[in-house]
Amino acid sequence: MAASGGAAYLRLFINIDHVATLRQARHADEPDPAAAAVLCESAGADGITAHLREDRRHIQDADLDALARVTRTPLNLEMALTDEMLAIAERLRPHQVTLVPERRQEVTTEGGLDVTREPDRMAEGLARLAAAGIRTSLFIDPAPRMIDASAALHATAIELHTGQYAHAPANPATLAALRDGAAHACALGLAVHAGHGLTVRNVGPVAAIRDIQELNIGHSIISRAVFVGLEAAVREMRTAMEQERR
Repeated sequence: MAASGGAAYLRLFINIDHVATLRQARHADEPDPAAAAVLCESAGADGITAHLREDRRHIQDADLDALARVTRTPLNLEMALTDEMLAIAERLRPHQVTLVPERRQEVTTEGGLDVTREPDRMAEGLARLAAAGIRTSLFIDPAPRMIDASAALHATAIELHTGQYAHAPANPATLAALRDGAAHACALGLAVHAGHGLTVRNVGPVAAIRDIQELNIGHSIISRAVFVGLEAAVREMRTAMEQERR
């Protein structure tokens, strides 16, 4: 899929990992991430994201099978570039795989993937995914060299890590990096997504970047759902995005 900068519609993918985090706190069978995904779709989500970590701290293999059965919107599988994960993706064949960095000691993903390291290994993994008919995305920091390397690797898309912006939204440099990175990526023919640390309070300026076509948001929506319900939380985020996108 070619990039189309300036798209009017901004897609919202909901990351449901934290539903599984709550379940795994008790090693029980509820809440069910697949049921959560269905509610997100009914509230207007354009897709569902799930990160299968190597240590299986939240999403489990069975969750992915259930998601593949019940979701009606595209499924985006976040994963590390390992032989195990590549084999799972080839079996499951989600709509998209987003390759992310992964360190077992981290609480959440703390930065973008360094796509300049082991370029041959990266290219091989992307080629395997593409051969299975899977759209590919790379979760990277909005740095020109990472964007250039992603294009050289023939990824379909990039997801810009918005963590620095989320930590310092009042710093104009953090938003400018996202805006410039998105424009640069679009010029290279990459589809542009973004995510990490986005909330209804800070999503507006990112949603206003017309070169960004998709946002992946999880923690803030699942947290808000504790108070207002999952469908209402999804709709609140959608409203916050669309107010700035018009």
